[in-house]
Amino acid sequence: MKKRKISIIGSTGSIGTQALEVIEKLQDKFEIIALAGGHNRELLDAQAKKFNPRYTVLGEQGLEKICSDKENDIILVACSGKIGLRPTLTAIRNGIDIALANKETLVMAGDIVMAEAKKHGVKIIPVDSEHCAIHQCIKDLSQVDKLIITASGGPFLHKSVDEMKNATVKEALAHPKWNMGKKITVDSATLMNKGLEIIEAHHLFEFDYDDIEVVVHPQSIVHSAIEYKDGSVIAQLGLPSMHIPIQYAISYPERFEGIKSKSFSFSEIARLDFEKPDFDKFPCVKLAYKAGRIGGTMTTCLNAANEEAVFAFLNGKIKLYNIYEIVEKMMSEHNVIQNPTIDEIFAVDKEIREKTIKYLTGLHQ
Repeated sequence: MKKRKISIIGSTGSIGTQALEVIEKLQDKFEIIALAGGHNRELLDAQAKKFNPRYTVLGEQGLEKICSDKENDIILVACSGKIGLRPTLTAIRNGIDIALANKETLVMAGDIVMAEAKKHGVKIIPVDSEHCAIHQCIKDLSQVDKLIITASGGPFLHKSVDEMKNATVKEALAHPKWNMGKKITVDSATLMNKGLEIIEAHHLFEFDYDDIEVVVHPQSIVHSAIEYKDGSVIAQLGLPSMHIPIQYAISYPERFEGIKSKSFSFSEIARLDFEKPDFDKFPCVKLAYKAGRIGGTMTTCLNAANEEAVFAFLNGKIKLYNIYEIVEKMMSEHNVIQNPTIDEIFAVDKEIREKTIKYLTGLHQ
């Protein structure tokens, strides 16, 4: 079999390092064209020594070069933040398939990105475990009635609202099931990550927001499900490991025995629990539904305000529940641009971040 040529943007982050673990197990299946890291030069150098890519990139400079290299069969966009958007569009316009682990790409510019992918005949394979699960379940999209996205409930599922309001950073980062970066772990604690995934699912699968449901599933074994028009429900199950969806995304449509492959034991799992999310306790989900339904630059506003608020929480400047309050305030004051250009999206992102930081500064004067 011919090796699949791949580049990884964000190779030094959580998803990127796990992707390289997957590739190490499947070295006969992949050839690495390029690795791009954020700021960790030491780790990037170690990765380059181990995997021997044709070239490496540190920081944002050079990402366009990677995504313009048509030698790539697929590019894993595993960086966090808005820096993933332009390189993803560049790769799409060069006819390169995308394994997408960057939420901001679709939250900020889903309409543009999906239209470009359709125009250039490019596949976008989601890496998020929830969207990856839906992708695996769907055979005929026209026959699907509803998407069901599962949420673990995070570290505060069985805590009171008061306990959440007074939560420490350490408590917010103590996720019971998943090992992720700090920002996404805080998003999981507030369930904002589920809100962002709702917006992503809307774009990936062209589903109305009314037909995307969230259900809390603490065991994180059922990664998501779909309901067909005849009432049949198809779910994808697996151990809570990002290695599995990463491998699926970069190997699609083929499957191989991988780093986390083993026989799945229903008897060891013993039970699977499901419950409705408490939107009063986790109001960020409601904000995401609202932003998605309004559309335009409102989702950019949601994302930018949330990210700055999360950083402020991680730095001890605000409490966990202030994140919701800050995002709601920025959304209530935002003048939406419908059908924005990429430049307008980035301008709004910059504007909202500056307003959020200014507001946060005012809270401490």
